[in-house]
Amino acid sequence: MDFSALGTRRLGRTGMQVTPLGLGGAHLGRVGDTFDERQAVATVHHALERGVNLIDTSPMYGPSQGFIGVALREWFAAGGQREDLIISTKTGFVEHGVMDYSGDWTRRSVDQSLSLLGCDYLDVLLVHDPRDLDPVFAPGAALDTLEACREAGLIRAIGLGVRNQPFHHRCIQSGRFDVSLTHCDYNLIDFSAGEAVLAPAAAHDVGVFNGAAVMLGLLGGEDPRRVQMPWPGFATDERVQRASLLWDWAQARGVDLLALNLQFCLRESRIASTLVGACDPAELDADLAAVTSPLPADIWPALDTFLATL
Repeated sequence: MDFSALGTRRLGRTGMQVTPLGLGGAHLGRVGDTFDERQAVATVHHALERGVNLIDTSPMYGPSQGFIGVALREWFAAGGQREDLIISTKTGFVEHGVMDYSGDWTRRSVDQSLSLLGCDYLDVLLVHDPRDLDPVFAPGAALDTLEACREAGLIRAIGLGVRNQPFHHRCIQSGRFDVSLTHCDYNLIDFSAGEAVLAPAAAHDVGVFNGAAVMLGLLGGEDPRRVQMPWPGFATDERVQRASLLWDWAQARGVDLLALNLQFCLRESRIASTLVGACDPAELDADLAAVTSPLPADIWPALDTFLATL
């Protein structure tokens, strides 16, 4: 199956149509411990050429916004249309782990993202990784400022990008957030977002992005016991054990774990798009092939039975 045959999905009440697989910018252009701009640009171009219309990034992702900006300027110069794309970025990060959700910094962050990405507007602007929501909701702070930016036409939708599920619930319930980006909690290792995030989001017509679905490689198709983790402490014994049992189960059935995991994510209709953090075109091609590779028709009931035993 061609990736374009998967069509698009509605991003909640925003009405935007996004491809079910989006390009995440956290590892864009990564080569070991550094980044390569032309590799990043080639990856963005390759995603767009293959029909991916959603790109998500963040100031927290090092040079990612700048790389995407270079790629987009080249894409538009070659005839690409801005209205065909959904560009998502974030606010909150200052530098070296410092976070700021004040109104002043939020507006500066929006302006910097517009400049780096080379866009007149941003489709989605997510509040990134707050440890406390009170500074976000405070009068004149991040949320008020983002709403003013939306009124001014600088952004189209406001969202939250965080792992904390109660935070998603509060923002969804407030009625002031259009999008939730949750990560590491809807995949074959952990699908707790189903009830904690997807259910309330669906009830309030909030669009959902599913991040880090490959769990930094534990569900990437290789034996999880041999995967080198870029983030110390992420590969807990429990995660590695669960991923290993899944890998063994898939191997016994001749099924690729990456395909099984990504298609598991895409089967969830309450998720508008699952983001894959490809670092180069080959990695992106592997993800696209995984979501379009045919799997045995009986694999899903068998997987449901197996997951119930873990």
